[in-house]
Amino acid sequence: MKLWGGRFRKETDSLVNDFNASIHFDSRLYREDIEGSMAHARMLSDCGIISPEDNRQIQEGLAAILADVEAGRVEFTADNEDIHMNVEALLTQRIGAAGKRLHTARSRNDQVAVDLRLHLRREIGEITDQILDLQQAVLEQARAHTNTVMPGYTHLQRAQPISFAQHLLAYGEQLKRDVTHLADCKKRMNVCPLGSGALAGTTYPIDRFETARLLGFDGPCSNSLDGVSDRDYALELLSALSILMMHLSRFAEEVILWCSWEFKFIELDEAYSTGSSIMPQKKNPDMAELVRGKTGRVYGDLMSLLTVMKGLPLAYNKDMQEDKEPVFDALDTVELCLPVFTGMLDTMTVLPENMRAAAGRGFINATDCADYLTKKGMPFRDAYTVTGQLVSSCSALGKTLEELTLEDLQSVSPLFEEDVYEALNLENCMALRASYGGPALAETTRQIQELETFIKDREA
Repeated sequence: MKLWGGRFRKETDSLVNDFNASIHFDSRLYREDIEGSMAHARMLSDCGIISPEDNRQIQEGLAAILADVEAGRVEFTADNEDIHMNVEALLTQRIGAAGKRLHTARSRNDQVAVDLRLHLRREIGEITDQILDLQQAVLEQARAHTNTVMPGYTHLQRAQPISFAQHLLAYGEQLKRDVTHLADCKKRMNVCPLGSGALAGTTYPIDRFETARLLGFDGPCSNSLDGVSDRDYALELLSALSILMMHLSRFAEEVILWCSWEFKFIELDEAYSTGSSIMPQKKNPDMAELVRGKTGRVYGDLMSLLTVMKGLPLAYNKDMQEDKEPVFDALDTVELCLPVFTGMLDTMTVLPENMRAAAGRGFINATDCADYLTKKGMPFRDAYTVTGQLVSSCSALGKTLEELTLEDLQSVSPLFEEDVYEALNLENCMALRASYGGPALAETTRQIQELETFIKDREA
């Protein structure tokens, strides 16, 4: 008989049993379920609701079940539907009447809510560590390329000269925000729903603050109805993971472009590339492409749970059993992508000469030319027009701005002097962009130091 079977006279149909069961995916919550149960039993004992002897048997029984599960000696069954009833059935089978007292003053509704919060809290820590590893890879490449000139792009058109370090550090900043998104999410989810019961709390004199403290929460949920009926913390996590994957996808797209023959700014290590079954010359950036593709999968997980939750009246509804699979899938996907991306970035070879050659074309020093005239006294809009005329002439002649003679330059404005060539030099163009956040060496050094400090503070 099922643990909830007292009211029922008929056996559950086998199809319904399979349809209703969640053990095939929520079994991964076994550790959290046991931790929550151990804290609940201790609280019940401290409050005089169960005896110290019952508590001792429960603690020892649950510890033994945890060890057996981790050793692969336990086989969960769909007959017991979910992880909660599987653990309770095992406990009762092993220790008898004391096991039947464990569920006093709680419901599966608050039980699953606490299990999921505990699990997500642990997963946030693991994902944060993986992001910090990726940031370290960004940091190492940035340190090596503070003076590597490359074209910065807008609209995928060459725009202005920057360093490869600055480009990488932009992703370092995005990843910093990803870490703080996860930290904020963890803080908001860190309240304990245990004691909410099915929805209206309990008549037993429980101590919800003790349970929260034992499980490392900041305190109990303030409203028992809210404690069991919302999954906004899971949605917030899925949102944070979707933003993280968006950042990885954009980074992956650039890696894909950079290693193509059309750019050839980098070369991926063979350990992070694949070949073609028919074209022997191919070296494909499949890891980056998969990260880009899996981003849509995480987006789908977010939309799935949003859709599940959008029309549910308070409090718990069986629809909410559908919360775990998208959450677990998103966690698994992110935790698969991050280490691969880190290894890919760590082992790639940067080709500075190709970046510099690309920077030399595309008139990315045109703004500097206009700025030169402005500093000589010409209004910026006039300087913009003059420089545009020069770019047009260069395009027709197949020249760069630096290749124009001083006579060519002075034919459009007498303000040009010999020092214009210093202003047009790409290394100087980059070095003079020393405004806060720019690509000048002092600024990229500052950004590198800030990222180093960020990583150390989070690892501490």
